[in-house]
Amino acid sequence: MILYTLRCDSEHEFESWFKDSAAFDKQAKRKLVACPHCGSTAVQKAIMAPRVARGRGEAAEQSPEQSGGPTPGQTKAVAADPAPLDPKARALRAQLLELRRQVEANCDYVGPRFAEEARRIHYGESDPRGIYGESSREEAEALAEEGVAVARLPWIDAGDA
Repeated sequence: MILYTLRCDSEHEFESWFKDSAAFDKQAKRKLVACPHCGSTAVQKAIMAPRVARGRGEAAEQSPEQSGGPTPGQTKAVAADPAPLDPKARALRAQLLELRRQVEANCDYVGPRFAEEARRIHYGESDPRGIYGESSREEAEALAEEGVAVARLPWIDAGDA
């Protein structure tokens, strides 16, 4: 999955998820991508910086489901008084859990080999497919300089659902 920042012909910017770059191109060509502000289907990718999850050392060899610990891009928060979430926060959490479910169901987990495999896909040395895993900040910057499309995802713990 990839998150693109998009801009319509009225200069409205918004974000949208796609399976891969080709999926965006195909949908945009068929006028299936519309601006949520004005409904325009004259949409193109805006300039954006890629966001890539950082590595987790040796534990990264396990899949996120197996490790039970923090996962790529996850931010842990601790509250002194764990009050119930308000309806908007619950809805956002449900959407983030669905995003995680979709990524895990439709992409291959490559662990700490993320940067290497993303390059192989980008340069046609490996079959095109969605992948997820970990990468250092330096690797992410190098990928961006090479034009490899990557994104950092808000990865929340599925165990507390």
